[in-house]
Amino acid sequence: MPIYKSGDYFQRSNSIEFDALYTPNSQAPKAGIYRCEGCGYEIGIAYGLMLPPLNHHTHTTPQRAIQWRLVARTSN
Repeated sequence: MPIYKSGDYFQRSNSIEFDALYTPNSQAPKAGIYRCEGCGYEIGIAYGLMLPPLNHHTHTTPQRAIQWRLVARTSN
């Protein structure tokens, strides 16, 4: 889970863009922090770059497939 010191730099959003799941090696639609749904691993990524490939990290069977969710994004 992302950690921050001051909430002054964050704005809450209910945008549906935070509901989408992305597959490994797909293009990041926004710059921000992405979290793996299965294990909680987080990455920061710039706009337009590719999300990590399937072999970036491994999962156990109970952790299911690797899928990325946008959890925090830049405002621009």
